[in-house]
Amino acid sequence: MAPFSRHHDEDTDEDDSVDPELRLRTVRTAASTIAESIRQEQRAERRKSVRKKGSRFFRRDKKKDVQPAPTGTAAPHVAGRRRNVYVNVNLPMNEVDNRGEPIARYARNKVRTSKYTIITFVPKNLYEQFRRVANLYFLALVIVQVFSVFGAPSPQTSALPLIFILTVTMIKDGVEDYRRAMVDDEVNNSAVTRLGNWRNVNQPQDPRAWYQKMLGVRAPDKVTRGVKKLREREASEGKQIVMSKDPGEDRNSMSTLPANNNNSMELGFYGAGGKLDDIQSIDSHSYPPADPAAGNTTSWGGSTSGSFTAYQQSIHPPAATGVVDYSKRTPGLAHWERTLWKKLEVGDIVLLRDNEQVPADLVVLATSDADNMCYLETKNLDGETNLKPRKAVRATAAMTSEEDIERSSFILDSEPPHANLYLYHGVLRYKDPASGEPKLDTVTINELLLRGCTLRNTAWVVGLVVFTGADSKIMLNGGDTPSKRSKIEKETNFNVIVNFLLLVIMCLSSAILNGYFDSKSDTSADFFEQGAEASHSNVLNAAITFVSCLIAFQNIVPISLYISIEIVKTIQAYFISQDIDMYYQPFDATCTPKTWNISDDLGQIEYVFSDKTGTLTQNIMEFQKCSINGVAYGEGVTEAQRGAAKREGKVESMSPEEQDIQLQISKRQMLEKMSQAFKNRYAQPDHLTLVSPRLADDLADRTSPQRQYLIDFFRALAVCHSVLSDRSDQNQPFKLEYKAESPDEAALVAAARDVGFPFANKSKDAIDIEVMGQPERYIPLQMLEFNSTRKRMSVVVRNPQGQLILYCKGADSVIYQRLRADHDPELKAATARDMEAFANGGLRTLCIAYRTLSEQEYMDWVRVFEAAQNSTTDRDEEIDKANEKIEHSLTILGATALEDKLQEGVPEAIQTLHRAGIKLWILTGDKVQTAIEIGFSCNLLKSDMEIMILSADTLEAARLQIEGGLNKIASVLGPPSMDPERRGFVPGAQAAFAVVIDGDTLRHALGKELKQLFLTLSTQCETVVCCRVSPAQKALVVNLVKEGRNAMTLSIGDGANDVAMIQEANIGCGLLGYEGSQAAMSADYAFGQFRFLTKLLLVHGRWSYQRVADMHANFFYKNVIWTFAMFWFMIFNNFDATYLYQYTFILLCNLVFTSLPVIVLGAFDQDINAKAALAFPQLYIRGIRGLEYTKLKFWMYMLDGLYQSAVVFFIPYFIWQVGIATSWNGRTIESLSDFGTTVSVAAIICANTYVGLNTHYWTVITWIIVFGSSLIMLAWIAIYSLFESSDFVDEVVILFGDVTFWGAVLLSVIIALGPRFFIKYFKSTYMPLDKDIIREKWVAGDLKDQLGITHRRERKKTTKAEQAPMFHNPHYRSESELSQPDEYGTPQGYTPPTAHTPNMDGSPRTTVPLMAGESPRQLEDGYRSANPSPIPSPNSNRGQYTASPNSQRLSYYSASNIPPPSPLPESNQFHPYTHHSSARNTAYGSEPHMSAVSHTSVTYNGPPSPHHNNYMTPPGSATLQVPGIRSPQRSPTTPPEQFEMRVRSPPHSGEQWAGYPQEGQRTQPDRLSPMGQGLHTPMATEDSYATARTGSDDDAYDGFDVVTPVAPPHAHTHEQQQQTQTQAQDGSWRNSTFSYSGPHAI
Repeated sequence: MAPFSRHHDEDTDEDDSVDPELRLRTVRTAASTIAESIRQEQRAERRKSVRKKGSRFFRRDKKKDVQPAPTGTAAPHVAGRRRNVYVNVNLPMNEVDNRGEPIARYARNKVRTSKYTIITFVPKNLYEQFRRVANLYFLALVIVQVFSVFGAPSPQTSALPLIFILTVTMIKDGVEDYRRAMVDDEVNNSAVTRLGNWRNVNQPQDPRAWYQKMLGVRAPDKVTRGVKKLREREASEGKQIVMSKDPGEDRNSMSTLPANNNNSMELGFYGAGGKLDDIQSIDSHSYPPADPAAGNTTSWGGSTSGSFTAYQQSIHPPAATGVVDYSKRTPGLAHWERTLWKKLEVGDIVLLRDNEQVPADLVVLATSDADNMCYLETKNLDGETNLKPRKAVRATAAMTSEEDIERSSFILDSEPPHANLYLYHGVLRYKDPASGEPKLDTVTINELLLRGCTLRNTAWVVGLVVFTGADSKIMLNGGDTPSKRSKIEKETNFNVIVNFLLLVIMCLSSAILNGYFDSKSDTSADFFEQGAEASHSNVLNAAITFVSCLIAFQNIVPISLYISIEIVKTIQAYFISQDIDMYYQPFDATCTPKTWNISDDLGQIEYVFSDKTGTLTQNIMEFQKCSINGVAYGEGVTEAQRGAAKREGKVESMSPEEQDIQLQISKRQMLEKMSQAFKNRYAQPDHLTLVSPRLADDLADRTSPQRQYLIDFFRALAVCHSVLSDRSDQNQPFKLEYKAESPDEAALVAAARDVGFPFANKSKDAIDIEVMGQPERYIPLQMLEFNSTRKRMSVVVRNPQGQLILYCKGADSVIYQRLRADHDPELKAATARDMEAFANGGLRTLCIAYRTLSEQEYMDWVRVFEAAQNSTTDRDEEIDKANEKIEHSLTILGATALEDKLQEGVPEAIQTLHRAGIKLWILTGDKVQTAIEIGFSCNLLKSDMEIMILSADTLEAARLQIEGGLNKIASVLGPPSMDPERRGFVPGAQAAFAVVIDGDTLRHALGKELKQLFLTLSTQCETVVCCRVSPAQKALVVNLVKEGRNAMTLSIGDGANDVAMIQEANIGCGLLGYEGSQAAMSADYAFGQFRFLTKLLLVHGRWSYQRVADMHANFFYKNVIWTFAMFWFMIFNNFDATYLYQYTFILLCNLVFTSLPVIVLGAFDQDINAKAALAFPQLYIRGIRGLEYTKLKFWMYMLDGLYQSAVVFFIPYFIWQVGIATSWNGRTIESLSDFGTTVSVAAIICANTYVGLNTHYWTVITWIIVFGSSLIMLAWIAIYSLFESSDFVDEVVILFGDVTFWGAVLLSVIIALGPRFFIKYFKSTYMPLDKDIIREKWVAGDLKDQLGITHRRERKKTTKAEQAPMFHNPHYRSESELSQPDEYGTPQGYTPPTAHTPNMDGSPRTTVPLMAGESPRQLEDGYRSANPSPIPSPNSNRGQYTASPNSQRLSYYSASNIPPPSPLPESNQFHPYTHHSSARNTAYGSEPHMSAVSHTSVTYNGPPSPHHNNYMTPPGSATLQVPGIRSPQRSPTTPPEQFEMRVRSPPHSGEQWAGYPQEGQRTQPDRLSPMGQGLHTPMATEDSYATARTGSDDDAYDGFDVVTPVAPPHAHTHEQQQQTQTQAQDGSWRNSTFSYSGPHAI
């Protein structure tokens, strides 16, 4: 019954995530979220174990007639046929054809990401262009006009516009695709070393197609031109490959050395005319350097091939090992040769060298490492720089030469190619050379090298090609390059179809009426129009009239629209590429648009899907804090802490720049203390991130009991790891660089190095470290590796005293389960509290523990462990059981806290995107806990969110959790809304939910049964974090939201594993990197940093969407007014398709007269300024909801065009009806050309002026084009009148000389445009949109004042010299970079306060807390804590310091930084905002995300005194004002459309000031000043800081040293307040109020 009862318990455990009301349980804080995710994973592992045991229980009596898998892990089912790869084994009869050639054919290794080839370019591109309905329509019209019966004046001319459009579009697409093809060509022609003169039985001897054989091209034995060039180039360089593999070495190497000239001359046909001495390379990766006389050499110095041994028979052990049969005689002809990637085939043997990229998916046969290990960098694949270990197959690991390969024979039974990057299952089958017994080895993902990765820290690797080209995993995850079309372009097809139907109705009615009138007899047509009809059949004549009307009215479907859009989007792409705010200097790269025709989609994005590593983070770990023996060390402040403080409105004791300065001071003190206590040769002070003077004090104090705990802790960090040390610079022997499988490990070991515990070297028999200057050597015995199931790693070592020690590090929950029973409960509780605080601060925590082993216990365990390793069934499970037998009874040493450094500006960018109504999802291959930590660090996950963790291993469990999540949300928010008008979300408007889901659960959630449920759940959340997802799953998630919600999506990533989702999304963005540009090459937009996404979307995207939407509507309008005016003329000519306009007007109308104003509107119009768009991201939500391009807008413009067409036709008609006008020269206005020209002039002027009315931003170009187009049309009348013609004679003389013509045109224009003008006036006055209000305030200048932007007229009058460097040379760093290691060192010019520097009253000075919530420490003798206070005072004191002008790094945002902007208030007196207010009236009823208000303001009243010795000393009048709490003003409640905002003004670029209030001066939170605060706008290139409204006009001076405290403002006299108000009218920023709490989210 035991198995059944336990299974019941597990079922109960499985349902633990759902409460009795079927609602999913949620968590809030980072620590609880991580802990819950670990618990869920542990439950899943227990359920799997129980099910496995239960299944064995029920089938234990069945006969096992199938040989079990070697490791006990069943191969997952993969669709497709398994492939066998044969090496020196003849193919079986069922796998060869009648000619003996292999039946199986595999994909070439040549890849293609471009859409076209030379052959397919024209037909495929034409097919894509003719997907546009309009293009098909125009093609039909061109064909029809060829027949003269339809009366087309010039059929050849009518084809030119369509040909021009198709040609220009084809050229543009060709240029885009050519760039992709160039990258493909570069990859395909990369060099690789392959085994030549060796038969690959998996490939046919002559793989050519029949036509190639017939033409005699590409003979199999012929060296192609590309390979020949490669070999000639490398032969001219004269290189040698030096290789070795000595079992006595721990690491071996292969390097490239200059070839000896004599040896090169002696090389024979196969690379060695005589014996080539084997040379051992000694490089930085040899541990220790071996005898140079041993080893093997390979050369291609003078030939195209080389050999390991050059015919020299190797000496091998007497007993055969694995697949190598040493008794087998070989011809010895095989040799290594250089070839190209595209030449590789399945079954080839490849030699890779250090730092080379993997050309195809390879199974590792042998490596240079004695332990058969190699290390892989997957940065090209997933953006991660950490090294991933791979190992050789055990049976083939003994291969060391070409001879060994020739002596080997085996079969690799491989699974079919599939897209999962984390799974592979194959079996290597061979016969034991000694006994002939069949054997097999399992091949997993740990023995597979994936295409695109890079070999690191490994001299050489021999691999077997398994998957090539399109079958490789990375290509399977990429998919075909899509042809993307914008949303408006797709919707345009509907408008074109509507216009086409309207055209058919017009033509059909004209044809019917024309047939009716023709059927009448005894009319004037019988006399005047004899022979004019095409036939005697009225029906046939009506049909001809129908087609003729199609030609006459064809402009109602605008052919010029498409070419105009191509021109406009090309201009928009140029503007995006030239935006200096999106320029990233480290890569010297701007934002590069690669797909030009989807820029308007940038303004409609609702969901952003982002990768984590390399996209949000820098993949750089910093050791920030630690807890040792229950004592916390580390003074750094994380992004999550700053973000939480801003959201909660807490007052920080210091601004980020002050925190950075204080950290540098503390760091210098720490380094000085440690340098006095001991010598650390390996220290790298610039890289020290664990800043804690207290730690240095405790290490230096030999009497402190804490000292031994510190030593034990850091000794564990220096020993318990799998890091490799490297001395890359021979001139600096003590400069160590660490390379690790994960950046976490490298950061831990580097932190131990910098505080005095460096890990120096590792060999097979020793680990060398130093402990505070004293060397120690440990003997490594066993390493129990880390994996996602164990969540811990352990090492067993023998210390210098001979004791056996087990060090273990891992997740806190895992370590705590394995502590000894009598462990100190206080230490457990203290460490747990510290780790929870670290986790809630966005740090990644690990618990460090140890235990001492007895010799007998270790010997007993080793036997169990080795038996488990050699197990043929359930090997992994047996190893886990063995590990459990020794990883217990641990004692806590402490805990570490690492910060995964975010990219600059990421938290602010995410906050801005959220305020714009955009939802951000993270799709990452990392584990759940890592993703959660990053989510909290970048403020994507917040403590006020209800976070739901979905972790299930069965379909039903996943269904239960998803339904529980839906119930939970419904109980709070009610039923979901699918109304498109409610797209986008308002942060803080309602309860926030988030979902965290792992890869296994996501696999079930994306299935048919749960797809809709998961979509409904996830789209109701503000954010979703998907962990452990494959590239294919990323694309499926994007597709689910894109298709399921018809939402506009954007994907952004930096690695090749992001290509699939980049191509799947409507917009794909790729980040440029030092390596791994495949994401950028496959993307639609490529740029340097994630933060640039805000301007790309909120400014360029919004502008492009607004422009294209207005352009489309105006295009349809102008064609309607032009075409329907001609239609009204049909009433008076029996609907016989007679042209009203002269034919040149028909040709030039859309080409010259009316096209340019609409193009200018689409290219240059701005409804609001870029700074205002970033300050008010909420305006973006109109694009999400698609409110700028609607069917209603389309119909309104169409109706407006219909009305205006009637006006421009009938006004001249009725004027002509009054009486025939007579010109000044006596000529009457009575011909068709006179009347038609009058109508055409009125229609064209109306169309151009109408576009001008709809233009928001009038530039010089707009003025010239709008009015110039109408003037060109009038000029054409004069020019064309000079030429002889039958239907346009002296029109300039007749029309321009008569006032009736001008009066008719002017009256028509006024009556036609009048209603539009009054409607726009009424809507903007009485029904304004948000953007109308902002634009009004911008034009009036109020908004510029609040944003701190100088008016244009003022800038023309005067330019303040001191402001120029600030705005034209942006150089300040963002808040997210302040906690990084300071490359500047300690600021110059500082006189840091010490314990011996008393305050003015003689009292000892206190340290300054870096964050609200941290208690200040009393300084006594080197930072020893005297009376620590767990609860800080809200009025924490600040220390005093001085600053050098060139030493501070303030976090003011420059043109390349993105702060979190926010809306403005109309007038701040409506905003009661005090420190004690609990409810604040903000937009949408939510509290604004902002930090503390300003604490201080500096007032300068004069230049520096010449009597002061220190140039930093201010004059006596310089004061430091510390405002207090002002009484709240009585004012009305803020309406919803008003918002709070504030900003800090910048200092003089040449002056830096800093001032802490003097000791005893209490600082109190200041109330938000209604008049003295402005909004700081990101991406500003000039004048982007608020102008202060307090201070004097006196010239600023260059800094000061001593600041004098004054009374708080609330203590000021009435006269002082009046004086301050008088000074507030001054626009000088020199007297600005500076915030100590970082950039403000508005």
